[in-house]
Amino acid sequence: MQDHNYWIYIVTNPAKTVLYIGVTNDLVRRLQEHYENKGIQDTFAGKYYCHKLIYFEEFDYVDKAIEREKQLKKWSRKKKERLIEMKNPKWEFLNAQFSI
Repeated sequence: MQDHNYWIYIVTNPAKTVLYIGVTNDLVRRLQEHYENKGIQDTFAGKYYCHKLIYFEEFDYVDKAIEREKQLKKWSRKKKERLIEMKNPKWEFLNAQFSI
């Protein structure tokens, strides 16, 4: 049986003023796409320069990842900030962990 990996992730802009939540089956590729799209007005993440990874969770099943993404998107900014600070108290950019 093949292993499957899925991630929900939160990226922000360099000033840490905007949060973008997404789901992917290839976090490295997705982070690279966010980086390449920075400043492009056609997408929310591009428009607001959201390419700095500050939080992620890994899942074995895509339905669980999507369920979690939907849950987080409904949360208030304050609640999202508390979640990020539990794993990343200084809001350090984590892209380097994924060679991005």
